Amino acid sequence: MRSTLAAGALLAGLLSGCAHPPGLAPQPLAEADAAVERFIAQGQLPGAAVWIERVGHGSHHRAYGQRAVDPQPEPLDETTVFDAASLTKPVVTATLVQLLRERGQLDVEAPLQRYLPGCGGEAKAAITLRQLLTHSSGLPSGLPRNGAGDWAGKDDALRIACELTLAALPGTQFRYSDVNFILLGLIVERVAGLPLEQFADQSLFQPLSMKDSGYLPLRRMSAARIAPTERMADGQVLRGEVHDPTARKMGGVAGHAGLFTTTADLARFARMLLAGGVAADGRRLLSAESVALLTTPQSPPDIAEKRSLGWDIASPYARPRGSLYPPTSFGHTGFTGCAFWLDPGSHSFFVLLSNRVHPTAGTNVLPMYGELGTLAARAAGL
Repeated sequence: MRSTLAAGALLAGLLSGCAHPPGLAPQPLAEADAAVERFIAQGQLPGAAVWIERVGHGSHHRAYGQRAVDPQPEPLDETTVFDAASLTKPVVTATLVQLLRERGQLDVEAPLQRYLPGCGGEAKAAITLRQLLTHSSGLPSGLPRNGAGDWAGKDDALRIACELTLAALPGTQFRYSDVNFILLGLIVERVAGLPLEQFADQSLFQPLSMKDSGYLPLRRMSAARIAPTERMADGQVLRGEVHDPTARKMGGVAGHAGLFTTTADLARFARMLLAGGVAADGRRLLSAESVALLTTPQSPPDIAEKRSLGWDIASPYARPRGSLYPPTSFGHTGFTGCAFWLDPGSHSFFVLLSNRVHPTAGTNVLPMYGELGTLAARAAGL
């Protein structure tokens, strides 16, 4: 009888353990909070929002510091919408490329000039979409003087990008380049037959219930919800206008920058990707093949730096991996003070959104990226 009771108690304990998996480790979460608050105290950023999660085991999310300090302080909360800068590249543009690939409308092995006829002439005839996506196209890092000059609009941006001299032969070097994703964004628009902001909303943000995400946020919400960025030379503080100057001259909508979002929305995106392309409501957004192309190395074999078709896997920019996430993890950063790193093995991720360029640039939060990556991995049990 006693053995039967003991066995029953053991089984109940095991079932209880299955029903209530262990949560995130609390000590690394406390250290993550302290790390963000330390960087704020050092003046490296006015405030931030962080989301750390191991899917099925719980999440930790908080807002810290101030949303704005110029012209007056405003406390930051978790509903704050941030300029996500280069997170636009993998979250929006690379995802939309895969959606079009799945529909048979776009071939990532095809030459750039199939979709942008005449772009660059013979000199750029060898560039493929795969090379654009893995930053191995040989194109320079940005438009001249970071987009400054007497031009405006997407047509001018396309013309200037196509006229650029290659910095290396296509497929031979890794060179992180906004130009790659400027061109990809223009290709997505042409192939989809819709403005990039509309196609992203219909095909990505709405299906994932990313209700606070998109381009041109002032069309959808009050500026009071949006974290401001830099104070310009004329005294204007950018708020709801994209910080990246090239994207701003392109009307605020580009393949390399322009996304405004929240940590909660990016958490929804992360869960979809870690679930193999399936959204929380059970709908499939991406095929298994697309997820593989987005999350595993796709760079030319002779290039040491490894990228997926949109995400960073192993490059000098992979600092958010920290010291514990494995080589199979992936992520990206953004100039405004953003980091996003995901680990398929542990089904964990972390998101950092901030406006470290407010009210002026010149700050450095790169060490915080690595610290948060290590602490997120520890919290997830790695």
